[in-house]
Amino acid sequence: MAFIPPHRYSGLLPSLPGVRCHHPSRGRRSCKRPSCPRPDKQEDAHKSSLYAVATTYEKPIGKMVDFGKWPSFTLLSPQEVESIRQACVFGTCANEVIYTTDDDEVYAFGQNCSNCLGTGDNQSSMTPRRLDALCGKKITGISYGSGPHVLVCTDDGKLYAWGHNGYNQLGNGNTVQGTIPVRISVDAMKKRVTQVACGSHHSMVLTTDGEVYTWGYNNCGQIGSGTTTNQPVPRRVSTPLHNKVIVSIAAGPTCSMAITDYGQVFGWGYNGTGQLGVGGTGNQLIPCKVVFVQPVCIVQIVCGYSHTMALTDQGYLYSWGANSNGQLGIGNKSNQLSPIKVETHERIVEIASCHSSHTSAAKSQRGQVYMWGLCRGQIILSPHLTNFTCTDDVFACFSNPPVMWRQLSIEPKNFLTVAESLKREFDREETSDLRFRVEGKDIYVHKAVLKIRCEHFRMMFQSHWNENSKEVIEIDQFSYPVYHAFLQYLYTDTVDLPPEDAIGLLDLATSYCENRLKTVCQLIIKSGITIENAFLLHCAAVRYEAKELEDFCFRFCVNHLTGVTQTMAFWQVDGMLLKEFMVKAGQCGGFKN
Repeated sequence: MAFIPPHRYSGLLPSLPGVRCHHPSRGRRSCKRPSCPRPDKQEDAHKSSLYAVATTYEKPIGKMVDFGKWPSFTLLSPQEVESIRQACVFGTCANEVIYTTDDDEVYAFGQNCSNCLGTGDNQSSMTPRRLDALCGKKITGISYGSGPHVLVCTDDGKLYAWGHNGYNQLGNGNTVQGTIPVRISVDAMKKRVTQVACGSHHSMVLTTDGEVYTWGYNNCGQIGSGTTTNQPVPRRVSTPLHNKVIVSIAAGPTCSMAITDYGQVFGWGYNGTGQLGVGGTGNQLIPCKVVFVQPVCIVQIVCGYSHTMALTDQGYLYSWGANSNGQLGIGNKSNQLSPIKVETHERIVEIASCHSSHTSAAKSQRGQVYMWGLCRGQIILSPHLTNFTCTDDVFACFSNPPVMWRQLSIEPKNFLTVAESLKREFDREETSDLRFRVEGKDIYVHKAVLKIRCEHFRMMFQSHWNENSKEVIEIDQFSYPVYHAFLQYLYTDTVDLPPEDAIGLLDLATSYCENRLKTVCQLIIKSGITIENAFLLHCAAVRYEAKELEDFCFRFCVNHLTGVTQTMAFWQVDGMLLKEFMVKAGQCGGFKN
């Protein structure tokens, strides 16, 4: 998993032709990379273009996310889901969740393997539990390992860790599991952390000055120290990165990747299937540069379980590593030891993968979302176009386990949708231009909305109808609750009535030829049927020619015939309807017992 703060892309400006390098450590000198000629008159245009592309990758989602795609969120109330601003679903079975709210409260719930919820104990919880140590801290990044262990960084550069610690992956100098979030110091100089990434049992952070620190399990060299000795506390990855400014990091299960401000990629650690992209399968104990066939500038990198993908500043996608599940997207199952270009036929602006699955995804400049690899047990060898609107949905619906490939961030909702605006304006005198008076009570509405939503009103408000010129229209065919519910339905698409009143609304829907509303009323009646009202509802269904509802109510009455025949409604109904019911019930054996 990797989080890419948008402001870190300022160092990537040299990657476009004609753009001057503005990184503080390089002053105002021009970029020397072969792919970046000296500035020309188009400098500003190029600079704006790159920044627009770069900030795409971790821009918070402005619309409401369908959290229902992740089963865990069904345990929360609608109000709790509405308040979520950041979320991360993780764990071996995607059974753990951490989320922040719009008032910077932090909560966790789920299975709690290895104390990964940070609640202070090892108890699982089906209800959210507050993490006091993180509340009010303004979290900017979350990452998780396989143990799992969890890393969090905040907007003031602080680092917190908890969970599994059998391999020193928490960075606190011991191997005792962390039951609550604990502050971890990076270097004696107290470096400020801007990004976190977790492998299976090792950890990485990126600091504000472009340095990478690692710690934890080091059996394959994933720490980058030149040895395979575990690292108990954060240690800077120096050789050969000591003179490089790193702008982004990513971690596979047992490997580590980093991007420099010049768009170069370095990898180290396990390389058994070529996931480092260095041309062989030998493990690398220190960072090695990934060599591409032609000069490219990489702006995003992600790690899968045993493969790696990278995105260039021109929207090209490269992949390498294991490919037994088609996760490279190149049309076959052959492993690749060096980067190979993936044919997408359009510019890509975001790529996605996570170290717990073999699933890959990408989003194009036009908003198209593609997926490939192992998708719910099915192997897809090339990018497959989906109907999703974001790459996160691919992992919610097709990854196994359905974990999040990144921390999901949502912009605070400070606006109303069209539907919400309509709902708010219903029965509001200040903006209305028409009143319906029912049983002496006024209901305030808007002609334009009624004409758009209902054919009956579209006909009514024509110039040759008397109602078109009225400011108040009297209604005497229906009760106030029924007519109010009908008008409210036109604004909200919802109905909130008891089954007995839904009968009257069914009558109205029949009169106004509102077929969908008839269906909604029938569902309300079915869900609220009882022995006391069953025969009354049956007669209403017959009267309003709702055949499906009639059959449903009839079967209910026959199944509970003794109780139904003892109700007041049964003996007060019209004689002909009663006779027809008795005959029909007798024909189907209702009186045998």
